[in-house]
Amino acid sequence: MATRAHIPGHRGDPIIMSERSKSDDRPYSPPDPDHIRIMTVGDLLAGKRQIVLGQQARLGFESEGLDLRVWCAGDIDLIQKRAVSVVGTRELSQDGAARARRLAKELSREGIVVFSGLAKGVDTEALQSAMRAGGRVVAVIGTPIDKAYPAQNKRLQEEIYREHLLISQFYPGQRVFQSHFPERNKLMAALSDGTAIIEAGDTSGTLHQAAECVRLGRWLFIAQAVMDDTTLTWPRRFEAYEKCRVLRNLTDIVDALDSAPL
Repeated sequence: MATRAHIPGHRGDPIIMSERSKSDDRPYSPPDPDHIRIMTVGDLLAGKRQIVLGQQARLGFESEGLDLRVWCAGDIDLIQKRAVSVVGTRELSQDGAARARRLAKELSREGIVVFSGLAKGVDTEALQSAMRAGGRVVAVIGTPIDKAYPAQNKRLQEEIYREHLLISQFYPGQRVFQSHFPERNKLMAALSDGTAIIEAGDTSGTLHQAAECVRLGRWLFIAQAVMDDTTLTWPRRFEAYEKCRVLRNLTDIVDALDSAPL
């Protein structure tokens, strides 16, 4: 079954959402509505993470509008733990996949919650590796909580809302545009203590999350291999940011989080 998406005021063609994948025809089973909590970003951050005053209105903290609500299914308490987003390209190299898996496993063993976006590529590798290591994860998705995209990750998404935490800023049944995914990245930056970029090109949507880290004063970790890639220009734009660190190993993240809790 496929659904098309349209939101008044948004330009471009909607994304066609399919519930089927090549290896699994059973449709996605969304969370029971009774198990979905509707909260605000401010509620989720309360007592744990700060948003600088100048950014609060932009995130909707001074409004009761629909745009500041988030739909959550799973263990809300995970938001209160130390957390790092592990993100990057969908078209992932073998080395990038290995880096994503290794970092997610190490973060989990350190007791740090792994956030990611449930896209293919870095997101999938990081979430699955953290879960295999016995860690806890939070998936922040660019679709409503009652949809799974890409379809190949629908079982992973089900496991996450049952055993971990699934978050969406889009109301159930809402239609989906490509522009929702950068918005998802911005929310992920706000909800986690820092973001680790494993692999990303100069046009990657991941860069929206890097820029949001700067706006919100969040830690930004860029993999050594990315910083050393002379074909890329985007890492240079973030080098001067005071909370940007070259990511060589887990210690770079742990030391940063320990030095200045948000």
